[in-house]
Amino acid sequence: MPIIDATYQPPFWAKTSFVSTVFSGLARSVKGVNQTRERISLPDSDFIDLDWSYAQNPSKELIILLHGLEGHAQRPYITGTAKFFNDNGIDACAVNFRGCSGEPNALYRSYHSGATEDLEAVVNHILLKSKYEAIYIKGISLGANMILKYLGERDTVPKEIKAAIAISAPCDLKGSCDELHSLKNKHYAIRFLGHLKKKLAPKLQQFPEQLSISDFNSIKRLIDFDQVYTSRAHGFADAFDYYDKASCLQFLPNIKVPTLIINALNDSFLSASCYPVKVAKENPNLFLEMPKYGGHVGFIDKKNIYYNERRALVFIKEL
Repeated sequence: MPIIDATYQPPFWAKTSFVSTVFSGLARSVKGVNQTRERISLPDSDFIDLDWSYAQNPSKELIILLHGLEGHAQRPYITGTAKFFNDNGIDACAVNFRGCSGEPNALYRSYHSGATEDLEAVVNHILLKSKYEAIYIKGISLGANMILKYLGERDTVPKEIKAAIAISAPCDLKGSCDELHSLKNKHYAIRFLGHLKKKLAPKLQQFPEQLSISDFNSIKRLIDFDQVYTSRAHGFADAFDYYDKASCLQFLPNIKVPTLIINALNDSFLSASCYPVKVAKENPNLFLEMPKYGGHVGFIDKKNIYYNERRALVFIKEL
């Protein structure tokens, strides 16, 4: 499918990657979303919390929302989409990954970019209990990679899944990790690592046989966290094996559901390998849009409705 020409034009003050990214992450506020929480059990005895919000009238359509690294279902980039879709007659189910809903998860493992088994469990749960005839899935950053891997790693997906939208997708995890470790992103990397280590710390007492204090203290960078914890807790040989196997890039050619990827060209978190131009041109189901601006999940637009939120709705309406 040809590359989509982007029409996004940010406010004059939000053209730099830093401003759009930081403002969207720290300053944006979304009000008027009424969420109802549901806890579901996973096959391995752990749990995930889902936060539901609904259209004014009964809907046959649902959007599933997946957050990014150390996010949750109350982040503005999630509630903004939920509110916009609710206002347009579509229910929303915002997923909190394991340990991200305000309560530690039960197991030593947690979530990661390629944990599609958890997304599959959520989809199966919804299909068993719901009336929805059309389901859309939208993911942000880490959640975007998860969606794309989920759709491409299997031969078939449930017929109810009609479309997907991936925003600021780190399609090549190693490439994205390298960018996060660069000097320009040092402040972001420090912030992410602080959140990750704070959440990991209680597992020192819960699972002392799996995590030693020396291992914990050896985590100085994001790649160290993936080496010490992410890879070992989730069955990978090391951090590089995790990046290799969990990256969605290798699965994109097999995607059979209409899927929109929006990756800003000035996203400082993404390497050149995170812009899958060749695959998008060859796969008729894959639509790649690369706005000049937007930073990382920073597509600021009018009336507190972000460009990527409007585009997501237009995309599914045009199917």
